[in-house]
Amino acid sequence: MAERITPRSTDHSQWYLDVIREAGLADYGPVRGTMVIRPYGYAIWERIQQGLDGMFKATGHQNAYFPMFIPMSFLEKEKQHVEGFAPELAVVTIGGGKTLEEPLVVRPTSETIINHMFSTWIQSYRDLPLLINQWCNVVRWELRTRPFLRTLEFLWQEGHTAHATAEEAQEETLRMLEVYRSFAHDEAAVPVVAGRKTEREKFAGADASYTIEALLGDGKALQSGTSHNLGQNFARAFHTQYLDTNNTLQHVWQTSWGLSTRFIGAIILTHGDDSGLRLPPRLAPIQVVIVPIYRDDAGKAAVMAAVDELRAALGTSVRLHVDDRDERPGFKFTEWEIKGVPLRIEIGPRDVEQGVVTVARRDDGSKTTVPRADLPGRIGALLDAVQDGLYAQASAFVADNTHAADDEASFTAALARGGFVRVLWAGGSEDEAAIQEAHGATIRCLPFEQPDAPGKCFYTGKETSTVALFARAY
Repeated sequence: MAERITPRSTDHSQWYLDVIREAGLADYGPVRGTMVIRPYGYAIWERIQQGLDGMFKATGHQNAYFPMFIPMSFLEKEKQHVEGFAPELAVVTIGGGKTLEEPLVVRPTSETIINHMFSTWIQSYRDLPLLINQWCNVVRWELRTRPFLRTLEFLWQEGHTAHATAEEAQEETLRMLEVYRSFAHDEAAVPVVAGRKTEREKFAGADASYTIEALLGDGKALQSGTSHNLGQNFARAFHTQYLDTNNTLQHVWQTSWGLSTRFIGAIILTHGDDSGLRLPPRLAPIQVVIVPIYRDDAGKAAVMAAVDELRAALGTSVRLHVDDRDERPGFKFTEWEIKGVPLRIEIGPRDVEQGVVTVARRDDGSKTTVPRADLPGRIGALLDAVQDGLYAQASAFVADNTHAADDEASFTAALARGGFVRVLWAGGSEDEAAIQEAHGATIRCLPFEQPDAPGKCFYTGKETSTVALFARAY
């Protein structure tokens, strides 16, 4: 275990901050609640961007950019929207040394300003569907912040689409949620539960909100990506209309969906261990690090010649780094363990003589001796094994920490153990608020996978066939 990192069992919150600091992911900004994303942390975000951006474009979406300053009057056009975001708004009242005629809101999300533009771009059914995505920053004035998980300013993508029918909008809403779910599973090795948010938890101004929920290593849940069916709420507020095939003016049906840098927090907290990060190979900025080991100049010459051959043989098939710093091997091992590099290749003079290398896996700590000539052909399978290993461990954790409860006593006991608590649910928003007040837990989602047999709600005692997942959350 790296001594610079607090063990999770001692203080999980401090462990998280230690990992971020020691791995060089982020630092605190000079304004309270802001963070500076350092190059290694930003490289992870770039991998997330590249993966998602390809999936968005494969489903027909185009990237655009919209201003970060939004007239206050835009937010006020949609009542639920402005009420939902009012406590988090950063407002500009002075510009160029003069009081502005109208206050400007620093972008908390872009539904309003994008609808303003959509209303000028959409004229007829031929302009639909309109499928737009934006990569940008947003500002929400959070009082309790934690790097990546909740910061005053963060990076994200926000998709915004307009459709001719309610059915098309709902199909888009669920399609993009599935993009997030598959990305979390396949690229980040993060198992998530997909489902619908309750009325109390849905996005302000949406008809319905859907989410992917991750269960993190400390037993808390994290909303990791959301997709919203906006219905015609913003279209009516901004008169976003089109002429249909009968030459009749109709309001469009809309969606919005987003995933942010808090997903990096999900990766840290899902996979990290007492030695630091454990990155899934498909998102790791460095997939393989080679650590040469030698004691003298003669040993160095032989080892570095073998390293150069190996680097040439691997080529661009992997994201590779050779750590040839003048440091002790043990120091380097610790450094790359903290940074979570999936595979470490050790090669010393004896390995050169025997024509082998030692491959250490970050997911389980195992070491394997591999013939040097065989490594280029095996490297892909080794990385896949780490990816699958991380997903299997995370999935087992979710299974072991998902508990059932059928009354408030068993619900309380399950929450104390941490994790998801699966219950039958027939309550309303007031019941949710009472449970949150009493237990500090919220309904994370109503999972898509629901039982066929009805039963009694654990809280109200009413007959129901709806399952809800409760958890304490970030």
